Amino acid sequence: MDLVNHLEGRLLFAVPKKGRLQQATLDLLAGSDIQFRRETRLDIALVKNHPIALVFLPAADIPTFVGEGRVDLGITGRDQVAEHEAFVPATEDTGVEEVLNLGFGRCRLQVQVPEKGKLERPEELVGKNVVTSFVGLTEKYFAQLEGLEGYENGVTNGDASVRSRLKTKIKFVGGSVEAACALGVADGIVDLVESGETMKAAGLKAIDTVVESTATLIKSKHPSNQKLVDMIASRISGVITAQKFILCQYNIARGGLETATKITPGKRAPTVTALEDPEWVAVSSMVPKENIASVMDELTAGGATDILVLNIANSRTG
Repeated sequence: MDLVNHLEGRLLFAVPKKGRLQQATLDLLAGSDIQFRRETRLDIALVKNHPIALVFLPAADIPTFVGEGRVDLGITGRDQVAEHEAFVPATEDTGVEEVLNLGFGRCRLQVQVPEKGKLERPEELVGKNVVTSFVGLTEKYFAQLEGLEGYENGVTNGDASVRSRLKTKIKFVGGSVEAACALGVADGIVDLVESGETMKAAGLKAIDTVVESTATLIKSKHPSNQKLVDMIASRISGVITAQKFILCQYNIARGGLETATKITPGKRAPTVTALEDPEWVAVSSMVPKENIASVMDELTAGGATDILVLNIANSRTG
């Protein structure tokens, strides 16, 4: 049976084929019990335990395929979604819908200029050369900065003259954008920043932020199987919650319960269980992982004992 027949009846799920979002996405799928084996050099993998086919695509292409309904579901960056919609504004039947903010892959699309140069404000780049991989968002940004009339949802928005009226000269470069200023190609750039180390190494500084981005789960306007989309979203949400929280359990005298539960309020409310000793109770609560050390210190100071911290493998929470 050929691949086309294998795909028939399956929900198509686009995931990044490489880059900074790929490994976190694969970990998310594994935690959601989406089982598959990707053959070498093949960009489609059939899921073993659900009627799903994974389609491995460049992250920048995923909003297009999802937005046109070619695939049902996808994981990409919010920056890529915004870049796509700068060129192709959503309609009633096309475009993407965000299902879930995944939280990883955090970065910023920033306007950058040479650290030792004279430019300090983005307005000073108007009319100059700007290099970027995000032409749509950059044109949108400078169209607004220049106060161009005729601009609404997208740079052209049905008016091709908007782009031609931009004073700022925006050039596309597919990679190594940070080198453009040093090579004399640009006066400034618009590029993604994660830690900021690459920007600093290139002798650049940020003077404004165009878009803040994280990974997102998106779906088409008319997915082929909404029930399956909801199941995937629920599982992924559970994995993300499990990654962010930890389970804290402790014993405390009833007199200190009110103070202790303010320290560990949980996602909705802590679970309080009576002990054999009527003066004591056991408390179980989800606590953000990043806060657990200080929470344990506060609980100890408040009279809590037998404090245990347990990892959460998966979850379903409201």
